Amino acid sequence: MKDNQSRRARRMQRHHQKGKQPGLNLVSLMDIFTILVFFLLVNSSSSEQLPNAKQLVLPDSVAEAAPKETLTIMVTRSDIIVQGRKVASVSEVLAEPDKNIQALADELKFQAGDIELEAGDEGRSVTILADENTPYEVVSKVLSTCQQSSYTNISFAANQKAKRAS
Repeated sequence: MKDNQSRRARRMQRHHQKGKQPGLNLVSLMDIFTILVFFLLVNSSSSEQLPNAKQLVLPDSVAEAAPKETLTIMVTRSDIIVQGRKVASVSEVLAEPDKNIQALADELKFQAGDIELEAGDEGRSVTILADENTPYEVVSKVLSTCQQSSYTNISFAANQKAKRAS
């Protein structure tokens, strides 16, 4: 018994039955994911980089020691920022007669949490990123506030400058 399909329709049906979907080639996918895993492992290492602030012009230094990951205080031309949060403006700090910055002290206390220092500890660590044109009075008040808040291990960030050949 013949079915009512034309020769062309039967040929197309046979052709579609022959050309079944091939299996997924996993070798290529495994290669891609292996490369991706190695890329992520290499680039996710705990590199110690300071936050990049375009509004800061850091002074130059010839020191070779790499910075440690610590609490960062950025002193821009207009603001004092702790871990990305603005705590005070430079104009307010300059107008204050007190040698400590209360808003900065509160933020440092918050950042320290409930961890109490023991008698043998040298103090908490902090890195100060200050614009090279920051008034000394502001830097002095920031240092004094850090010291009063038990942040006594203080580092200043600077651009590394190549040493001159002797």
